[in-house]
Amino acid sequence: MVDNRPFEIARETLKQLTTRKLAPTPANYQSVYCEVAGVPTLPPFPADHLREIAQALPAKTPGQQRHRALLESAVGQMNWDGVKSALLAYAGFTPAAPAQDAATAAPVAGAALAPAMATPTLPSAAAAPALTAEFFEQIARLIDYARPALGTDDARFNQQTQDVISALRQPGADAIVVKRLLADFGHRLSFAAEEQVEVRAGLLKLLHLIFENIGELSVDDHWLTGQIEALKSASLPPLTLRRLDEVERLLRDVIFKQAEAKGRELQAHEEMRQMLVAFVARLSQMTESTSTFHSKLDESARLIERAKTLTDVAPVLKDVVGATRTMAQDTMSVRDELRGMREKALTTEAEIAKLHQELDRVSIQARHDSLTGALNRKGLDEALVRELSVVRRKDTPLCVALLDIDNFKKINDKLGHATGDAALMHLAAVTREVMRPQDTLARYGGEEFVLLLPDTALDQGVEAMTRLQRELTKRFFMAGADKVLITFSAGVAQLAADETGPDAIKRADQAMYLAKRAGKNRVLAA
Repeated sequence: MVDNRPFEIARETLKQLTTRKLAPTPANYQSVYCEVAGVPTLPPFPADHLREIAQALPAKTPGQQRHRALLESAVGQMNWDGVKSALLAYAGFTPAAPAQDAATAAPVAGAALAPAMATPTLPSAAAAPALTAEFFEQIARLIDYARPALGTDDARFNQQTQDVISALRQPGADAIVVKRLLADFGHRLSFAAEEQVEVRAGLLKLLHLIFENIGELSVDDHWLTGQIEALKSASLPPLTLRRLDEVERLLRDVIFKQAEAKGRELQAHEEMRQMLVAFVARLSQMTESTSTFHSKLDESARLIERAKTLTDVAPVLKDVVGATRTMAQDTMSVRDELRGMREKALTTEAEIAKLHQELDRVSIQARHDSLTGALNRKGLDEALVRELSVVRRKDTPLCVALLDIDNFKKINDKLGHATGDAALMHLAAVTREVMRPQDTLARYGGEEFVLLLPDTALDQGVEAMTRLQRELTKRFFMAGADKVLITFSAGVAQLAADETGPDAIKRADQAMYLAKRAGKNRVLAA
């Protein structure tokens, strides 16, 4: 054995490799080095096997994905301590700080292998400029900002979060301590985040059950149906604040109009009830007047029978004529009152019918795009379900077309968004005129529209979209005094057996993209 100095050992190792005619590989160098230094020979690092293990580990949650990435990184650095820490963290245990072993502390593979075999250590904040108090403060603020999204129900997690923030903001915080606290916090954070995701999904499911139950209990209530459909649409992921604000505005408008219309309908019903009460009372008065008149006639008849001269008959006849005139006047008055009630009843009935039409229109707003009048995504989903049931029941073809206006951004940038909105309305209007009554138009998003073409084979669907393109070239869109030619690229897909509506739309979208790539203003079959 040579003198136990690293450069002497390394020089003797190189001589031995040359003498033994061994290839200067890291494994051979390590074996000869350990032999010359008189230290136990460590087996080679099983990087390939450890990578296979890392790839076999499940990565379904954010925490599992992070720990598997740490394991792969440690394997790439051939760092046994890193492998140990990553595996313990993946299993849910907090790795303890590894003790320094004298045997492993000695040089094992010489100067050439030292960088690959060394275990990286995290320096303290005082030794590393990157880990300054300002950097720790940024991490603390990041954790503090994320706290509201994780809820406050878990007292233990709240305390752990506060401990991490306090440690990060402590003057002269030690990086090793901070590293350990962050590792524990990150592991617990992954579970808290997953729990919040499950809570959110559970609440959305609960809301949908409530909406569906209310909708089933109020099938004939058009006032409530519109609100239920809008709420269902709002609670579908992905949820955005802008989308929720828009649906809230729509619901407030619907609720206001429904309350106003409901009040007017109740008032109309009350007027009808009062008219019926007045009618019954007038009939009762007529009955009394008729009875009195009949009694008067009977009495007059008896007086006439007992009369002996015309002089005796004259007063009786005068009373009969007076009673008859009064009866006629009462009858005419009742007739006029009944005619007025009838006209008022007809007017009220027409007003109630108009109110129902208004309420139906307001409810329909929850399924239609407010700009173009076409169905929105919720309305499209319902139309797809309806058309798919017909296709499955009658075994008829159904084509789905997706069109996208060409160069729509240029129209917005050059002529303004108001002109762009007018162009969308022009396209929707022309499309509705060209479409068949059984076809369905929906705004898919932005400048994209979807058409459902029932009883239509693929070649017929392509022909229908081409015909719509020709029609658009005949009807110029006027932007002030300028004529603007609107063209679109479209993809058409025929629904395949056992294919869902969204899958057919996806195929049509891919064909539309190819039409764009091929030069725009084209229709391609999927």
